Amino acid sequence: MRAEWTDFKSIKGKVSMETVLSHYDVRLRRVGEDEFRGKCPLPSHSSTKSNDSFSVSITRNVWSCQSASCIAARSGRVGGNVFHFVAEMERCSIREAALQLQYSLAEKQSPRAAPRNEEPILYTPENRPLSFVLRNIDHEHPYVASRGLSEQTARYFGVGYYDGNGLLRGRVVIPIHNEHGELVAYSGRAIDLAEPKYLLPAGFRKSHLLFNLHRAIRKGDRTLILVEGFFDTFKIHQAGHHNVAALMGSKLSNRQADLIGTYFDQVILMLDADEAGKAATIAATTTLSLNLVVQIVELASGTQPDQLASEEINQLLGGFARDVPTPER
Repeated sequence: MRAEWTDFKSIKGKVSMETVLSHYDVRLRRVGEDEFRGKCPLPSHSSTKSNDSFSVSITRNVWSCQSASCIAARSGRVGGNVFHFVAEMERCSIREAALQLQYSLAEKQSPRAAPRNEEPILYTPENRPLSFVLRNIDHEHPYVASRGLSEQTARYFGVGYYDGNGLLRGRVVIPIHNEHGELVAYSGRAIDLAEPKYLLPAGFRKSHLLFNLHRAIRKGDRTLILVEGFFDTFKIHQAGHHNVAALMGSKLSNRQADLIGTYFDQVILMLDADEAGKAATIAATTTLSLNLVVQIVELASGTQPDQLASEEINQLLGGFARDVPTPER
């Protein structure tokens, strides 16, 4: 497929660091005329002591993290621009990051600064319910089967190849709902080398919700299995564990942590066993264990849940307690 033209200069001129931080629900405090500082949100950040290593210059539209873990993960590079930030957050190439910005952020420019020395409240609108439902979705497409999903699973989640009109044409679409079960977005997964790998609508705030949370709530189990991605969710559900939800990335936002704490007493973390996933597990454990019982599934190095067969998933999850006392709050 022919690569899509990307105007890096134009995108960089339209998208500010403040808008990108808003997209990922990153909250920082003002420390200068145009500088903000706080805890690093990058998946590569594994330090539990560096709570003030991340800084952003609004005027120069750049960021940096002085922690050893982030510097090492980025081969000595301390910071960068909006493209570098999105690439680190999404674990993708600079070109993929530019396309994500082009599709998902460039249309939502409404930053506002916070009063001096106060946490900035950035532009973070709610994900509004959609007024339409996509048709012409093929749940039996070969790509869906190649990812290990049965037709029954694909139909249950509404996943399939989209052959209709619009930006998602030619991709496998994944319906996304909020915790109330309202359809708020579709993600489009490329089935070839097209970029970006996952396409989300302009202005969509994935940090404001958890994929499949509404079904996990409806299950009535006070234990939640938390994974990173869509296909991790599908495979674990297919193995018989319906109390599963996904971050849609490796970063747990404060909003997501609040949602989990509202509906569950225990969390089983089953994040990817790569460096970013391991760092995310540490960060999520630190945040969630303040109010919840947290347990961790140890995967083989380099493994992610969607690569496992149902028997392997059941074996890994079989040893965890299901009924636990509600922790004191």
